[in-house]
This record gives sequence, C-alpha cells and structure tokens, in this order.
Amino acid sequence: MKVLALINQKGGSGKTTVALHIATAAWQAGLNTLLIDLDPQTSAAEWHDSRAEEFPAVLSIQPTRLQKALQTAAESDTHLVVLDTAPHAESTALDAARAAQLVLIPCRPAIMDLRAVGKTIDLLKLAGANAYAVLNAVPPKGSVVTEAAEAIENLGLPVCPVRVGQRVAYSHSLIDGRTAQEMEPEGKAAEEVQQLYKWTCAQLGMPASTQEHKRHGKQVSKRTA
Repeated sequence: MKVLALINQKGGSGKTTVALHIATAAWQAGLNTLLIDLDPQTSAAEWHDSRAEEFPAVLSIQPTRLQKALQTAAESDTHLVVLDTAPHAESTALDAARAAQLVLIPCRPAIMDLRAVGKTIDLLKLAGANAYAVLNAVPPKGSVVTEAAEAIENLGLPVCPVRVGQRVAYSHSLIDGRTAQEMEPEGKAAEEVQQLYKWTCAQLGMPASTQEHKRHGKQVSKRTA
C-alpha cells in the first residue's frame, strides 16, 4: 500500500481538488483507493456525499485516528491512500507527512502563495518528507509559471513537471460529486489529471493500473522463486 499526502499550510491552495482528482484517477484505473479526509471542513467527504458513484471511497476522521485508519486500509488490500489535510494544522500535517511515501504541495503561482509555501517546506523538512510542489490554477499565458517554479526551487523544494491549469472543469465538476475527467473525459483538464496521476505513481514506485499491478506481481514472483 502506498500513501500520498496533500499538504499546504495556506488555505485555498487547491489541496482537496487535487486530492479528489488523483484518487478518482486511481479508482478509474482499477486500483483499490481510499481518500482520508483529515480536514474539519470535510470538503472531500461532502463531495462524496453528493456523488452518484460509491467509489473512490472517502473516509472523514479525526487526525488522531490516522494510524488506525491506515492499518485498516492495509488489511483491506488498499493500493493507494490519499490524505487530504487541513491548512493551519501543523501536527496533522506532520503526522500525514510521516505516514506518506510522497507529499504534494499544491501551490498557486501568486505572490502570497509563494511567500506562504516556505512555512510548509520548513514543516516537511522536520518530517523528512519526500515532497514536491504542484503548481495549481496556472494561467494559460505569461511567464508567471516559470518564475513561480524558480522561486519554489530556490527554497529547496523540487517542482512537479505537470502543471494543473486554471480551468472551469475542475471546480464545476465537483458541484455534483464528479471530477474533471468524469465530466469532460476528452478535455484538457482530464489530460492534465492523467499526466499528474501517472507521474505520481512513478514517484511512489506504484503500478498505475490493476493490469500493471498483476504484471508487477508476476515479476516479483519470478525474482523471488
């Protein structure tokens, strides 16, 4: 089982949106996926309540229940757990970062967001986390993206090569419990999500689909035979 955490100490960075889209991409690929909502606002859980599909599963819990929830998920043969954390919650962020093999920090390419990301980076250094920034709500034109990436890298944090654009599909799809790739399967947002999902799987060392899991399992069996 792999654990991915979405963390940013600043509110409004797009953590929940990115978390929901990655979790749905994993579920669409046939993986047993669980999103754990650690935010008291329970935005992810409310999204699931409005959703026609039962999956991906979303579990809203108190942060103190995280380890127990992860243990239960592992015993249920879960492939991927996505942790959606709250802003301004240092202890929860630390616990999530320590439990995860990979941390993504969604960050808008705006000056206030870039100034605030330093606090999150300092927090993740305490946890010894494997972390990347993900530029989110990126405008279609301009040099702001390159400048933002350079600013983040200068703080010592690598930046994911996949950018998440400023697209209506991301917000509109969540209204009725869907994601962009479900609302517009052939859209640009869907393409971005798929690229981000595959990149995330590569960083986690995790097969991106059930077919790849089966092939990976056979390879392991042959190596250990």
